[in-house]
Parts: sequence; structure tokens; C-alpha cells
Amino acid sequence: MGNLSKIGRIFYGIAMAGIGLQTVYYKDFPYMMLPPNHSAIPGLVVLAYISGILLAMAGLCIVFEKKARPISLLLGGVLLLIFCFYYIPYEFMATSNYMHFGEWENAAKELSLASGAFVIAGCFPEKSESPFTGFLAKLIPYGTIFFAITIISFSIIHFLYAKEAADYVPSWIPNHIFWIYFAGVALLASGIGIILNIRRELAATLLGAMIFIWFVSLHIPKVIAASAIDRSGEVASAFLALAYCGIALVIAGNSKKTG
Repeated sequence: MGNLSKIGRIFYGIAMAGIGLQTVYYKDFPYMMLPPNHSAIPGLVVLAYISGILLAMAGLCIVFEKKARPISLLLGGVLLLIFCFYYIPYEFMATSNYMHFGEWENAAKELSLASGAFVIAGCFPEKSESPFTGFLAKLIPYGTIFFAITIISFSIIHFLYAKEAADYVPSWIPNHIFWIYFAGVALLASGIGIILNIRRELAATLLGAMIFIWFVSLHIPKVIAASAIDRSGEVASAFLALAYCGIALVIAGNSKKTG
């Protein structure tokens, strides 16, 4: 199953590099990387350039296995810090809808990317690490758990907002509501299987395959058909799907070692 890990790592690295390049191109962060109030950050354009370049370099290092373990740990640490100290305070302090489950969707996406970085880091052997990366390495076992939790949360969103989500199903596919519920059940089963280590290899493999099908049949056509105004969000969503697929495949490939 080593090939699954390699393919998944490459998918995740490409996705993160793509998000970084997108950040540079639009001179702003994709919708899921920071809460919507980030436009007030001083020097946003400069920060976007620097962050985008670093993110693209991190993604390429992951793809080509250049110091991939420490870079993945640092990437996971930064994304986790954003989740804990920006997204969570934002949800409780800047919005009155924090009791609405769907309001946390973008925060969950941030957490899923952070968890993926830790999962990727676990693919590489521990060598001489600095005290800081050594500390971050302690979070590697939690990467799979965090990712499974976000997948379960996405399944709940499918059930709670099925009518709204039905528009995401391509028009040529009949019975949109059925497929939304089907996806919700599949996500829930995969998340539970991964977090409880019940046929984890199979659960993660099927999850990765399902999300890759979404990436090809849903996200890429949406990117192509999107207007200039909407294209940034669609591109970010496509890279997210590719990252999720990669994380799932890496978990499947590593399940023999951890399961």
C-alpha cells in the first residue's frame, strides 16, 4: 500500500502548492484559509504574497520529498494555530451564528488541512529534529483523528443542508437529494471507520476514491464553467478536494503500519 501513500502525498502537496499560487495570484487568501474578516489585516497584500510563496514552496517540498517531514510539521503547526487562535475566537466573538453547525464548515476545512500536514509528516522517518519540530511531531498521531472528525462533520452538514447542497450535484445526474444523502452516509461511515480503526485501510481508500471522483466530475467542471468573480472560490474548493483525497490515501497507505 506504499503506492497509495505516495500518490496521496503528491496530491496533498500539489493542492497546497496550488493554494499558495492562488494566494499570490489573487493577492488574498482563499476563503477557507482565514475567516472573512481578514481584509482588515494591515499589509494584507504583502502578507498574502509571502504566505502564498511559502505555501507553494512547502507543497513542492512535500511532492519532491525535500525536507518533507519538518516542513509538513511546520505547515501543520501554522494551520493548527490559525484554527485555534483565529477561527475559534472569530466564531465565538465575531458572529452570532456560532451555534449553527454549518457556520463552522470553513474552520473544519482549516483543521482538515492541518491534520493532513501531520499525516504527511508521519510518512517520513524521524531524524535529527529541532526541539520545536520534535514537539510538533507529538501531534502526528492526532492527524488521522482530526481528519476523521472533520470528515464526520462534513457528513453532518450533508444531512443538515441537503437541499442547499443539492445544487452542487451536476445537472446531468438525476435525484440530487439522494446523492447528497448517499455522500453524507459514505462520509460518516468513512470517518467512523478511520477514527475507530474499523477496516481503516478500506474506509480511507474508498473515501479517497469517492473524493477523487468528486474532484474530476464536480470540481473541475465547476472551475471551467465559473465566472471570473466566482472562479477563485471554485479553484480553492477543487484544491481542497484534491487535498482531502490525498490525506485519505495516505491514511490508507499507512494503515498497515499504524493499524
